[in-house]
Amino acid sequence: MFNTDKACLAVDVGLIGYAEAFALQRRLVTARKAGVVPDLLLLCQHPHVITLGRSARREHLLGTARVLAERGVTVCESDRGGDVTYHGPGQLVGYPILNLAGLRNDVAWYVRQLEEVMIAATADCGVVARRVEGRTGVWVDRAQGETEKLAAIGVHLSRWVTSHGFAYNISTDLSYFDLIVPCGIAGCRAVSLDKLLGRASDFPNVSQKIVSRFGELFGFKMLRTSREELESQLVSEKYAAPGLAASHA
Repeated sequence: MFNTDKACLAVDVGLIGYAEAFALQRRLVTARKAGVVPDLLLLCQHPHVITLGRSARREHLLGTARVLAERGVTVCESDRGGDVTYHGPGQLVGYPILNLAGLRNDVAWYVRQLEEVMIAATADCGVVARRVEGRTGVWVDRAQGETEKLAAIGVHLSRWVTSHGFAYNISTDLSYFDLIVPCGIAGCRAVSLDKLLGRASDFPNVSQKIVSRFGELFGFKMLRTSREELESQLVSEKYAAPGLAASHA
């Protein structure tokens, strides 16, 4: 077992397919419920993918099958909350696997905390971001009174254990958002940290700011570990992916 004291593991799994990340989350949720792993934060990037949340409306997927294929975009259904969103390279995706029963049994509080993590980390990068009343996510005021979306949030809870999470645009190719109605909000425009700063960001540095603020706002001591170490623990506790246990025997 991991030796932790109010600790949260930060695990960067790099570029990973959405379906693979979804399956990994499910194993981790099961393991977290059993107390096999502590609270943890998965960090990753996804190849181009459009995901449909539980409230998704198909008309909010604007790209035709041909256009999606030409641009290398897959479409996946998800059990997270929310409508339609896009994930791709240059976007930091965070999947917290937390037992809220040990923190606060309040979904609205949890979502506001995720927003605050990204608002604070954005401020650390020199940009002012904020909430918009009645809309989930993180927003930035632009010229001519426009407000653009920097980060999206969509979560799922099972017996107070969280999965899914947030998507924060760092160096994301924003043209892919033209393929959807982001989060089902007509006229909503996405923005990236690079665009706001007018220069390329240091992706690992921004990721670390997110991790630091996450620990601070949730009251965790953040401990870095690798996916290999995490998978080894899951194998030893019989939570391996199908076919993985044999390869570790």
